Amino acid sequence: MGKSFARVVAILATLALAATLFVPISDLAAQTSAGSYQPKFAGDPARSDSEAAALAYMRVVIRAQRQFNKQYGHFATSLAELVHSGSFTKRMVNPDRGDYIASFEGKKDSFVLTMTPKQLDAQHRSFYAEDDGKIHADEEKPADAKSLVVK
Repeated sequence: MGKSFARVVAILATLALAATLFVPISDLAAQTSAGSYQPKFAGDPARSDSEAAALAYMRVVIRAQRQFNKQYGHFATSLAELVHSGSFTKRMVNPDRGDYIASFEGKKDSFVLTMTPKQLDAQHRSFYAEDDGKIHADEEKPADAKSLVVK
């Protein structure tokens, strides 16, 4: 009986090992990317490097708008107007931001900035901000003023 039990354990261990070898690569990539994000700073609300980049872009635009408003007494009405305000550069006018597309609507008394992911999922939420500087996020639909504020 001892040899039979040992043989069963060996067969089960072999089957378990074989099962892990045949996990589809896409499943492994999803597990790795979902669990491997390293926060960029204490309290970082991002869930992925793509989100971190989108949120960083939004923070730069919001800071540039605040500086522009302080200097000119109104908000910029286009991203191009923000060039050289704060750390906003000419390259940042391009709305294609990697995994996200930026959308900007500016008026002299307000603005709306959105970041829409090319693929909406838990690691690629949509983001929304207005002139109040609060960034909102939603993982199921385009974010708006009613979406939850990211911390």
